Amino acid sequence: MSTDQVPPVSRTDPPARSKSVPESAGIFHRSYLLVTLGACALVFLAAFESLAVTTIMPLVSRELDGAGLYALAFAGPLATGVIGMVATGSWSDRKGPVAPLLAAVGMFVLGLLIAGTAGTMPVLVSGRLVQGLGGGGLTVALYVVIARVYPPVLHPKIFAAFSAAWVIPSLVGPFAAGAVAQLAGWQWVFLGVVGLVVPALLLTVPALRGLNGSTGATGDPPANVETAAGGRQPGGLAKLALAALAALAVLGLNLSAAVPGAGPVLAAAAVAVALLAVRPLMPRGTLTARRGLPSVILTRGLASAAFFGAEVYLPYLLVERYAFAPTFAGLTLTGGALAWAAASAIQGRLGTRLEHRRAVRIGSALVLGAVVLALVTTVLAWPAAVAIVGWIFAGGGMGLMYPRLSVMTLALSTKDTEGFNSSAMSISDSLGGALALAGTGIVFAAFATAASSASFAGVFGLTAVIGIAAVAVAPRVAVVPGAVSASA
Repeated sequence: MSTDQVPPVSRTDPPARSKSVPESAGIFHRSYLLVTLGACALVFLAAFESLAVTTIMPLVSRELDGAGLYALAFAGPLATGVIGMVATGSWSDRKGPVAPLLAAVGMFVLGLLIAGTAGTMPVLVSGRLVQGLGGGGLTVALYVVIARVYPPVLHPKIFAAFSAAWVIPSLVGPFAAGAVAQLAGWQWVFLGVVGLVVPALLLTVPALRGLNGSTGATGDPPANVETAAGGRQPGGLAKLALAALAALAVLGLNLSAAVPGAGPVLAAAAVAVALLAVRPLMPRGTLTARRGLPSVILTRGLASAAFFGAEVYLPYLLVERYAFAPTFAGLTLTGGALAWAAASAIQGRLGTRLEHRRAVRIGSALVLGAVVLALVTTVLAWPAAVAIVGWIFAGGGMGLMYPRLSVMTLALSTKDTEGFNSSAMSISDSLGGALALAGTGIVFAAFATAASSASFAGVFGLTAVIGIAAVAVAPRVAVVPGAVSASA
C-alpha cells in the first residue's frame, strides 16, 4: 500500500447500520437518508447564520450603540467554540454523539434567542458567546455521528455534501439577511433561524437511535495508537480549563491592539498562552508537525489561517483601492464559495483514485498561490480581476483539501478517540482562523498610517507566510506504513 493512502481504521467493528446496507449505496440510501438530510440542514443553517450576521452586524452595532464591542461579537464565538468542541468531544467519546448533539443544538438555539431579543450590545455579545459554545459542539458531534453511521467509503461524499450546503447561503444569505433586517428588523435574522434549526434536528433524531451508550472502549488504547501530548490525555475538567484558557488568550489577542505601548508584548504572550493551552488537546506532536495525524490536524489549522485571514480583507481591498460597491466586492467571496463546493464534489466522486496526500498538497498550493496573487495585485496595482480570479482557485483548493483532512482524521481514529480527534481538528480549524484574524488585524492597524496599500500588503504578506507553512507541512500527512497515529 502506498504511504499516501490511509490504512484501515483499527476498530472492533464497522458502523452497525452499514452491515446491512449494500456497498454500492450512497449517502441518500434509505438507511442514511434522514441523517444526511438533517446533518446537511444543520450545516446549512449554521452557514446561513454566520453569513447573515456578518451582513447585519454594522446595522446592529449602530442601533445598539455598540461600536466598541463590534470585534468581540465576531471573536467571541470563535473563542467559546473551542470550549464547546472540547466538551462535546469528551462527552461523545464517553456516551456517544446523540446527547452531545442535542445539547449543542440547544446551546446554539439559546444563543440565537438571547441575541434576537437583545436590547443592548453587551447582551447581544453574550448571546453570541453562547452561540459559539453550541456551534463548536455541533461541529464535533456531527463528525462523530458520521464516524458511527456511515462506512469509511462514504465519508468523502458526506463531507462533500457539507461543503455543498454552504453554496446557497453564500449566494442568498447576505441578500436575504439584508431584506429581513430592512422589512422586519435585524432581530428576526436571529429568531428566524431558530424556527428552522428545530425541524432540522428532528429529522436526525429518529435515525440516531442506538448511537448513545458505551462506545466499546476498554479504557486502554490499542498498542499502535499514540496518546495525547505528554503521553496521557488530561481529565475532563482539565480539558475544559485548558480550552477556557485558550479562549481567553484568543480574546486577549483580539483586544491587545487597544493597549497603547504594551500591545505587541501582550499579543506575543496571548499567542504563546493559546498554543500552550491547546497542546494537550491535540494529538502528540501536532505543533512540531509529526508525520501522520498530528500533521493532518496542523495542516487544517494552517490552511484555515491562510485562507480566512486573507479572505476577510479581500472585499475591503476591492472597496478601498478599486472603488467597488460593497455588494459587488462580496461576489468575490461567492466565487470562492462556489469553487469550494465544486472542488469538494469532484474529490468526492474521485474517491480513492485521488490519493489523500496529493489532494492536500494540491489544495494547499492553490491557497498559497491565490494569497500571493492578492499580495502582488496589491503591491503592483494590478487589475482587480487578478485577485478575484485567484480567489476562485483558493476556494477550489480548500474544497479539495478540507474533506480529505476530515476523512483522514476519522480514518486515523479508533472508536474511543473519534470525539477527541474530531475536537482537535475543529479546535485547530477555529484557533488557526482566530489567531490569523487577530494577527492580520494588528498588522493592518500598524500600517494604517503608511501608504494606502501598505496595510493590505502587510495582511496578505502575513497570510502568505502562513500559506507557505501549510504547503511545507502538507506532505507530512502521509502515514508511516504499518502504524495508525491517533490520539488516545
